[in-house]
Amino acid sequence: MNDDRNWRDKLTAEEYRICREKGTEPPFSGEYNHNKRTGRYLCKCCGESLFDSGDKYDSGSGWPSFDRPVDDGSIRYEQDDSLGMRRVEISCEHCGCHLGHVFEDGPQETTGRRFCVNSLSLDFEAGGDE
Repeated sequence: MNDDRNWRDKLTAEEYRICREKGTEPPFSGEYNHNKRTGRYLCKCCGESLFDSGDKYDSGSGWPSFDRPVDDGSIRYEQDDSLGMRRVEISCEHCGCHLGHVFEDGPQETTGRRFCVNSLSLDFEAGGDE
């Protein structure tokens, strides 16, 4: 299902802009920014498990932030020099869905990384203690 027409049929216009065209949702606007429920965060496009609620924290950035993915092999890392900045883009390794960026300013007591993710590139699957 990597063909453009199929993605346009599956996703809303805004989801498509973020997931397939590497857009960004406005800060503090995302559905999962303040989500505190227990569960897993899945790729909006393919359903791959990407992040666990236990690794989510409030970075104050306005986007859901995690200090690690469920499995480092589920994330693709690419240099992003757009917008006059040097950043590392993160996307789903399985389908290429743009997720956001990873920064080295996360919690030092864990990984030191901040996976800054667009809510619109995620689905949430509740699980565990609600």
